[in-house]
Amino acid sequence: MSEVQLHNPKFEVSGKLKTEIDLGKENISEGCVHQVVRSLLLSRRQGNASTKGKSEVRGGGKKPFKQKGTGRARQGSNRSPLMPGGGTVFGPKPRSYELKMNKKVMLKAVHSILADKFNAGKLIVVEKFQSTGKTKDAFKNLNERGFLPALVVCSDGDSKMLRAVKNIKNAKALTVEGFSVLEAVRFENLLIEKSAFEKLITKIGQ
Repeated sequence: MSEVQLHNPKFEVSGKLKTEIDLGKENISEGCVHQVVRSLLLSRRQGNASTKGKSEVRGGGKKPFKQKGTGRARQGSNRSPLMPGGGTVFGPKPRSYELKMNKKVMLKAVHSILADKFNAGKLIVVEKFQSTGKTKDAFKNLNERGFLPALVVCSDGDSKMLRAVKNIKNAKALTVEGFSVLEAVRFENLLIEKSAFEKLITKIGQ
C-alpha cells in the first residue's frame, strides 16, 4: 500500500490518496515494460510488403535461348530468379507482426509505469479536471506548473480536457480505457484523474 498526493482542479496539493497496491521501486519491471512497448510498436507495422515468386511472374512458356552454343549458362525459363525480370527468391509476403502478450504481463507493465512515475515524482493525481476546452488555457496551466511534457488521462470521453490538450505539441490526452504503456513511456509526467487512477489500480489488483 502506498500514499499518493492528491491535487485539486487547480493542481494544488489537497490531500493524500491510499492505494490498494504497492508502488515501491521493487515493483518496477523494466522487462515487462519493454515487452509491451515492443508488442505495441510491432502491431503498428502494416506488413503489406509483397514480391512475386517464380510461379507468379508473367511469361516463361518458351525456352529463352537454345541449350548449347551461346556461351551462356543454360536456362529453361525467363521466370527464373537468375533472369532479369524473373521471380524473387524468399521475398517478403503480406504478414502480421503482432506479438501476443499475456494479460499478466500487460498489467505488470501498467503497474511498473505507475510505480516508476510515482518514485520519480512525476505522477500527478487530480480530483477532477476542470477545463474550458481551450488549448491556450490548458497549455498555460500545465506549463506554469512544469507539468509538460505530459500524458493526461481522463476518466471519461466527455471531458473537455481531451479537446484542450489535443493541440499541445508535447502533451497527449487519453481516456482511461485507452491508457497506453507506450504513450506513458514517451511522456515525462503522468496526469491522471482520481477515478481513472482508481480504475487502473483496481485492474492491476485483480
